[in-house]
Amino acid sequence: MANNPVDELSQREEKKHVFKDSTFDNSKTVNGKKKLWRSLKQITAQERNLPWPDNSINYSSISAPPSFKPAKKYSDISGLIAKYKDPQTSLYYAGHEEFSTVRNLPSDIITGYLTLRGSYNPIG
Repeated sequence: MANNPVDELSQREEKKHVFKDSTFDNSKTVNGKKKLWRSLKQITAQERNLPWPDNSINYSSISAPPSFKPAKKYSDISGLIAKYKDPQTSLYYAGHEEFSTVRNLPSDIITGYLTLRGSYNPIG
């Protein structure tokens, strides 16, 4: 069966992206001149040449101030957002099913989970 070019054209028209705004016009003019679009590389190059104060935050700054929101804690077993922490093993868990699993884990597995999370302290 040969493909009909009219059918292919209508299928392409139906596949319009939902995230694009159909009313957006990128041919803006300012004072009779066409507005030029700049890439992120051009924006960062321009920002580097401007006299910014030392503590300002812009596209090219890597460091940013710390977040005011607390860090999210995820379950060491399932990866879901953890609401609880076992006081004996220091492992995070999300529900009562995981709690029984956490309590039945051998100590070397618990040590492995804590090492992966970066909170294993063999001294204390």
